Amino acid sequence: MARGRRPRPAERGRGRPVPPPLGGAMVTRRESGRDGEWNVRHVPGGSSVKDYRCPGCEQLVAAGTGHVVAWPADGYGGVEDRRHWHLPCWNARERRRPGFRRR
Repeated sequence: MARGRRPRPAERGRGRPVPPPLGGAMVTRRESGRDGEWNVRHVPGGSSVKDYRCPGCEQLVAAGTGHVVAWPADGYGGVEDRRHWHLPCWNARERRRPGFRRR
């Protein structure tokens, strides 16, 4: 019986994309910090189709870039309260002074 061709190293990992969990739904989790309780969702780069302004560094989160969407977990507000952050900016938000701006 003939054996199948083994993929070369450059071909490995090029199979079918693995679907996100829950049939395509993004997972939202709750995080707490000194700045309160937050609902947080990681957005993979392939799912991002718009440009956003990161509130942490005030730089562009370009379409196609993986990032984090966060909104207050208090249950009030809506879509307008969601903010799109670079992941490093979200992780560093508690180390910044209030009103800090990079220039």
